[in-house]
Amino acid sequence: MMRLKSPNEILKIEHASKIVAEVLSMLSEYVVEGSDASVLERKALEHMAKRSAKPAFMGYRGYGFALTVSINEEVVHGLPLKEKVFGAGDIVSVDCGVVKSGYIGDAAYTYVVKDFRDEADEVLVKETHRALYIGIEAAKPGNRVGDIGHAIQTHVESFNLSVIRDYVGHGVGAFLHEDPQIPNYGKAGTGPIIREGMTLAIEPMISRGDYSVVVLEDGWTAVTTDRSTAAHFEHTVVVEEKGARILSTLDGGVQ
Repeated sequence: MMRLKSPNEILKIEHASKIVAEVLSMLSEYVVEGSDASVLERKALEHMAKRSAKPAFMGYRGYGFALTVSINEEVVHGLPLKEKVFGAGDIVSVDCGVVKSGYIGDAAYTYVVKDFRDEADEVLVKETHRALYIGIEAAKPGNRVGDIGHAIQTHVESFNLSVIRDYVGHGVGAFLHEDPQIPNYGKAGTGPIIREGMTLAIEPMISRGDYSVVVLEDGWTAVTTDRSTAAHFEHTVVVEEKGARILSTLDGGVQ
């Protein structure tokens, strides 16, 4: 069931989302050659503690970490382990969720270590990032959820990229995953109507190759079946009268 948020709830979601934005901004200095995913996990937890916030992912369905850190062919839910060492050209997607005052912010960012290995990886990351904002633009009152996915899919497929089908965006608020589900593909004019007061996590997950994925033996890490590289960007937004406003941004700072 979809529930529209009150102004007070939106403020709390925005506060949590801005802490997520702080974490993702801060982590950029640690996504460097020779560093590893456990460093990101430690730094994220330290920052959350300073903000008197808690990790939204830790304990969710038995997950044991604050972040997911996915490298290259890992699409989502990669474990932030010490043995996951970053090398030049690696594509590193970090997903972060924060709980503050009982409400959740959720966002993801894809970093590149040093520089792209080739032009195709550069197109993948840049156009996935652009697709996020194209999807956000479609999150207007009166539109439908299918309009978001259709906009994202149309954009990335024009660059011969593939939309991952097994994982989708979602509503967010008092719970990490709320209705509606927001696929990154679909038919315009279909799905639930978008209304003012919705808080949504829009998150294109895109690959260079085929869209099919498989989950590794760790039970979490989803990789592309053909081992093509993938990228993942996400923002938490609130739907307002004129369109969606991004909450997981550093604009305006955090009190």
